[in-house]
Amino acid sequence: MSGHPEPRAPAYRRLSVDERRAQLIATALRLFARNTPEDVSLDDVARLAEVSRPLVYRYFPGGKQQLYEAALQHAADRLAACFEVPAEGALSERLGYGLDRYLAFVREHGEGFTALLRGGSVVETARTTAIVDGVRRSAARAVLSHMAVASPGPWLRTAVRSWISTVEAMSLISLDEGELGLTELRDYLVDLFVGQLMVTATHDRQTARMLRAAAELEPPDGRVAGLLDRALRAVAPQPAGS
Repeated sequence: MSGHPEPRAPAYRRLSVDERRAQLIATALRLFARNTPEDVSLDDVARLAEVSRPLVYRYFPGGKQQLYEAALQHAADRLAACFEVPAEGALSERLGYGLDRYLAFVREHGEGFTALLRGGSVVETARTTAIVDGVRRSAARAVLSHMAVASPGPWLRTAVRSWISTVEAMSLISLDEGELGLTELRDYLVDLFVGQLMVTATHDRQTARMLRAAAELEPPDGRVAGLLDRALRAVAPQPAGS
C-alpha cells in the first residue's frame, strides 16, 4: 500500500442562479452556431450542458423559444459591440478594426448566424425580429459616433444603414460560398464605405463636411489615397491589345 494519500476529487461547486443561466445560454449558443434553430432541442442543450431537461425548464419555463431568445439577445449584444472600438486614429482604421471583430463573430457562429439574419425560422417572432433589427441600429449608431455626427441627416443616416446591410449580406454570402478571405472582405467593405460616402457627399453637404474632416485624419499614403489611386487606374484608358 502506498504511503502517499489518494488524490482528492475536486470539490463540486454548486453554480449560482446567474452562473447556471449563463452556462445554459452559452451551451445553446454553441448548438445554434452549428445548427439551425429548428434542429436544436432542449434535450440537446441538457445533454451538452450535462444537466437534466427539467433543470433547463426550471431556468427557461418558456421552453426552447425562451432559451433561443435569451441566446439570441446575448449574441446580439456581442455583435452590436463589434463596432464600439477606441475613438483613435483614422476612420478607415477604426472601421477595419470593427469589421475584423464582426467578421470573426460571423465565422465563429456559422449556421446559427445565417439562420438568425435570414429569418424564416419557425422560432422567429416579432421579438426576435426586433432583437436582430436592434443589432443593425446599434452598429449604425456606433459607426456614426466615429464620424462625430450627433444628428445625422437623412442622406448620411441612409448611407450608413445601407452599408451595414451590405456588410451583413456579404458576410452571409461569404459564409455560404467560402470564396473570400476575412482580410480581403474587410478591406473591400472599408473601401466600399469610403466610396459610398464620396458619392453621398455629392448629394449632401453634411456628408461632405464630415468626409473632409475624416480625410484630415487619414495618412497621405493610407487607405483613402490608395483607393483613389486604384480607382483612377482601373478606369483609365488601356493601351490597345492590353
